[in-house]
Parts: sequence; structure tokens; C-alpha cells
Amino acid sequence: MKNKIIIIAKIIIGVPLVIFALGYITMHLWNWLVPTLFNGPVINLWQTFGIVLLSKILFGGFKGKGGGCCCGNHRDPRQAWKEHMKAKWDNLSTEERTSLKDKFFNKCAPRFTNSTDSEDSLK
Repeated sequence: MKNKIIIIAKIIIGVPLVIFALGYITMHLWNWLVPTLFNGPVINLWQTFGIVLLSKILFGGFKGKGGGCCCGNHRDPRQAWKEHMKAKWDNLSTEERTSLKDKFFNKCAPRFTNSTDSEDSLK
């Protein structure tokens, strides 16, 4: 029970402290660079929080690690694509796989090897 109270206290103190520190660093970077480089305004801490929030919404979203989707499907799109392609590959017959490998090799091999190397490897 005592450990839970300590963890909760650390969270209650630590999260706002980290948010404040990141906002403060961002504010100083902005006030150091933007007025000098672009003749932009000097901003305060609250404006910094607004800019960070706006940029997070516009550019980063609030995805977290699972990938953002409002439908409850939090899969990584790259992982979903890999699984889809693996399922397609698993459903191919041996002849189709061989044909696909040959087409791929004939199309891509000239880019990476000499024409004599590709002919030798086919034998």
C-alpha cells in the first residue's frame, strides 16, 4: 500500500514537472531562434504550450505506440501489410512462387549484377 502511494505521488509531481520542463525548453529555443532568424515574436510559456499542442495535433497526432485509429484497431500499418503479404505468399502454389521469384529476379537482377553474373547464376 505504501509503495502505491509513493508511485502515485511521483506521478502527480513528476508529470507536471516534465511537462513544464519541456515547455520551458521549447520556449527558450523559440525565443532564441525565431526572433533572430525570422523576425518572429517572443512568446511566453502559455503560448509555448499552445504551439506544442497545435503542432502535435497537426503533425504528430496522439497515436502513441499502437498507431492511432478511432475504430479500436491499434495495429501498426506496416505490420498489417507484412501479415497481408505473408498470407498471400502462403496461399501461392509452388509453381506460382517459382514463377514470381523468376519474374522478380529477371526484373531486379540487372540492376545489381552484371549480365554475365545473372546468366551464370541461372545455370
